[in-house]
Amino acid sequence: MITVLTGALLLLSTMYFLSAAFLAVQGGAALFPRRRERPVLPDRCPRLAVVIPAHNESLVIRKTIDSIRSHFPSGGRLLVVADNCTDGTAETALAAGAEVTVRRDADRKGKGYALDHGVRLLEADPPDVVIFIDADCEVEPATVEVLAKSCFATQRPVQARYIMQPSTQIDLFDRISQFAWRVRTFVRPFGAANLGWPCQLMGTGMALPWRAVVGVDLASGHLAEDQKLGADLALAGKLPLFCPDVHVTSRSPVAQEAKRTQRMRWEHGHLALIPDYFPRLIASALRNRNFLLLAFALDLCIPPMSLLLISLVLVQSLNLCWLLLADAVLPFLVSSLALLLLVASLALAWWQFGRDVISLRDMLFAPAYCIARLPSLLLYFVHRQVDWIRTDRV
Repeated sequence: MITVLTGALLLLSTMYFLSAAFLAVQGGAALFPRRRERPVLPDRCPRLAVVIPAHNESLVIRKTIDSIRSHFPSGGRLLVVADNCTDGTAETALAAGAEVTVRRDADRKGKGYALDHGVRLLEADPPDVVIFIDADCEVEPATVEVLAKSCFATQRPVQARYIMQPSTQIDLFDRISQFAWRVRTFVRPFGAANLGWPCQLMGTGMALPWRAVVGVDLASGHLAEDQKLGADLALAGKLPLFCPDVHVTSRSPVAQEAKRTQRMRWEHGHLALIPDYFPRLIASALRNRNFLLLAFALDLCIPPMSLLLISLVLVQSLNLCWLLLADAVLPFLVSSLALLLLVASLALAWWQFGRDVISLRDMLFAPAYCIARLPSLLLYFVHRQVDWIRTDRV
């Protein structure tokens, strides 16, 4: 019995060690300047279409459209999908110069359905590249053109950097969350890009080859429709690339309840995706001896940082108790190394990329932040969110 329990704890500790080691490799690679050569871009911009899914976004969508149109390549289409709107989103988008299509389907809610609706509308005159931009994002000049050219040159999905600006009302936990967001959406994918590895899709600032986007099923109400799309494309042989040269910017909601809802949707969606896709991705990677697909699968299976830290500390505590009871050293050593790697990776990421976001003193409250996130994470196992809920902007 002692041997069985020791083996189970060793296996569990090894899984956490692999996750921590993978994060350490990504974070370590991000410490160096960009090392991979950029793809050779065509002189002319390919035919492109920008699709903006929008549900009750009349307050922000004009600014988004203006930021895109100010540097929009000639011949491109800018399509807004006014999805189940009850406000003036469609009218505002039309007045701002966008092409607008209205979708009404109360039974099929979610961003994925809106994206599918837009893509199906494009089928009559398909572009070379489709770019998805959220309705609350401002787009840096040249972003659309660079994404389209990079996507067309590589024939792979390309993800821009996604910056989340804090709201005007920000507290300690918001600063910790902002740092975690930077690790997830910049440090990790930038390190992966330096290694020549793929990245996850992030929901906005995504450019996809036409043939790839029509080959996957977009019509779903999945809470993590962006990561699901990335996994479907990876299984189809189209691994996403990270393009840190351009970025799109959004602003986090002001109200605490809106922040909580948004984080829960992201966390529950991500956790639900892991058992659905990780086995298929691993099987395909091993079958085809595809190391890049294996790296994508390992990246996808890393849970939200709060859950990873809390669960690793819990495993470490169990191993310590078992060490004292049964003198089982190896599980404790493996989990200790995993915890050390994870903490060291976060410390280096903070030193290189996070000091403008949060102070070292505030970073010491990260354990309290993780504990505060625990109820939301535990809800996944007892009453997880399954319905897509729009985040209030105010």
